[in-house]
This record gives sequence, C-alpha cells and structure tokens, in this order.
Amino acid sequence: MDLVGACRAFVSVSEYGGFTDGAAAAGVSQSVASRRVAALEEHFGEQLFERTSRRAVLTPFGRDMLAAARQLVQAADVLLEEAEAVKDKPWRLAVPAICSAPALARLVAEARGHGVRLDLRTAEPARRRELIQAQQVRAALLAVPAEGAPWSVPLGLAGARDGGVRRIYVETLRLGRGAPGPARRVWIQPEDDVPHIRDPLTRLRDAVGLRPAQVLAAPDLTAAAAEVLCSDDLLLCSRAQAEELALAWHPIGEMTPRRGYALTVVADGNPLPIEARLGEAIACCLGADDPAGAGGGKAA
Repeated sequence: MDLVGACRAFVSVSEYGGFTDGAAAAGVSQSVASRRVAALEEHFGEQLFERTSRRAVLTPFGRDMLAAARQLVQAADVLLEEAEAVKDKPWRLAVPAICSAPALARLVAEARGHGVRLDLRTAEPARRRELIQAQQVRAALLAVPAEGAPWSVPLGLAGARDGGVRRIYVETLRLGRGAPGPARRVWIQPEDDVPHIRDPLTRLRDAVGLRPAQVLAAPDLTAAAAEVLCSDDLLLCSRAQAEELALAWHPIGEMTPRRGYALTVVADGNPLPIEARLGEAIACCLGADDPAGAGGGKAA
C-alpha cells in the first residue's frame, strides 16, 4: 500500500467533504481515491468515513487519525521539495587554474546535457585540496601521481625558439666552464609544483650537473611564460599549453613526467557517476592525451 498516497486521499476527502471534490484536489480519479481510502481503512481495521450518497463524514476514529495523516502528507511534500532543490543544486567543482576558458565552457555545457549543473572554482593544486577538505566544494580534480590516475597529461619542455631537435635533454642545459651567457633555466608552473613532478625533475637536475637555480618554481604561469618568451629559458608544460602560448614543445629526453588527476568527492561520495558522464569532457579540459578513453583508465 502507498501509505503517503492513501493518507493524501484521506486528508483531501476530509477537507472537501466528499470523494469527488477530494479526489480532484488530490490529483487522482474518484475511483483511485476510494480505493486508497478503503485500503487505509483495511490497514487500520477501522472506518475513517461514514459514507452517504453525497458526503463523506469523518468517523470518531477518522477525526482522531486526521492530524497524524496530515503531518505525514506535509512531511512527504517537504521531502519532495527538498529532493527537487538538491537536484537543482549546482555541483561546485574545483578545477586546475590552467584550464582554458573555452575548455571550461565546453565542460559546463556537456554537464548540462547530462542533467548536471556545474559551478566551477579554478585553483592551484594545494588550494583544490584545501577546498575539498573544508567541504567548500562538492568535488575537486586533485593532482595525483599519474600511475593509475583516471586522467594523465604528458609534460615536456617548451621554448620561444625551436632548436631543431626532436627531444630536449636536460643535460644539454649544463653550462660548461667559461661558457658565455647566463645558464638556461627550466621554469615549473604552480600546477606542476607538486612532489611527484617537481622532485624527479630536481633529482635529474642534480644528476646531470645543473646548478640549483636552473630549475625554478614560478609564482604563476604568466610569470614563467614571460621569462621563457624573453630568453632561452624553458617551460615545463603540456603540449596544449605550449600551443596556446605559441611556444615550441618537445618531450624530455631523460624522463617523461606526467600530470595525474583524480576526481575526489566530498564526504566519501562516489565520483564514478560524474566520471562516467563527464570523463571525456574533463579529459579535454585537462588536455589529457587520450580523451576518448578518459574516465575509464589512464590516458596513453
């Protein structure tokens, strides 16, 4: 028995004094209202109405039960309204600050097509983690080691001039004794200033004999790109970023660093439904190199 539906019919019939008007107010046919009230009476083992040809009059038992039935109907209405409000509530999602405006717009549009309203917050890696921990967002794309991550983005070195090589070996940046000019530097943008990317590059720097100041973390991407555009310095970045900045991009000879991303949902929520519906759009937004396979595994 639909207890809420039966109580709704009971309350409506009692308010209108008859099954015809009461059923109409409840949005059901008279026969449905009659069956629901009859089922409720059978469930209680007592009559709720004294029925006449024109009216339905509450019995003493019906009068005693009316207040509780009305409370149940009101609570059900509140629950339904709350459910609609939650469905309409936007998903506040923290995304990398490096994502371009067109890519973010496509992500929002794709989400709407799946019935998901996104409210995006762009932030650096540490800030995204803070936002999800403080529950200021419902989900965040966190920077994680690329191995096993749902999305990964290969990184290389980009410069203002194309050196005519297929790969750039970090060891070639070593400045020999008496070599003229300043040493070329590698700039790390905030998105990549995380241990699983920064530390291997720093170890490579030391292993090939570069100076400590030749691998530097920049305060922001704009500052790093400006240094590269006006010098022979290099920027650690994705191919998509290099194209956006009009820089010549090359893989690194000694290593293949990758950004890794995982979708984390607040309060131990399940990210899989969002990954399944928006995995490809998220991959495009991040610049992952295999968007067609995103959401189901690591990009190739």
